Amino acid sequence: MWTDARTVTRPLDAETGLSLLSRARYGRLGASRRALPSIVPMRHVVSGGTVLLRTHRPWGHHTACDGAVVAFEAGHFDPAAHEAAWTVQVIGPARVVDPSREERALFGGAPASIDGEPYDPVHVRIEPRIVTGRTSAVPGARRAPDDM
Repeated sequence: MWTDARTVTRPLDAETGLSLLSRARYGRLGASRRALPSIVPMRHVVSGGTVLLRTHRPWGHHTACDGAVVAFEAGHFDPAAHEAAWTVQVIGPARVVDPSREERALFGGAPASIDGEPYDPVHVRIEPRIVTGRTSAVPGARRAPDDM
């Protein structure tokens, strides 16, 4: 996050963090693959206080998550827009799941193919145990930290 002498930076509570996370379409999943750290971009939605991820099955990201504790982070930063910046991280156990029709609809459309293969979605649900975040804004930002 950017800072200067005018910047106001505040921590976010879990409820506000999940609310902000629901505004972002993509985030970054942190998991361990073969005992090595892996961070990959991931489509997500927030549903019922959980974070639901959607990925392409042949990539195998879901296998690293199923039954493991993972981290997921998303944020917003656009200095040209003069808006408040924020970042939220969720840590918790993850499971491969078959989401409801309503939850699948929250993702919107899916690609027809990825890497020349038909898109084969698989979903992972993170049960947040730790939700942390921060917001930073300069005075006069369009969305001040209290508006988050």
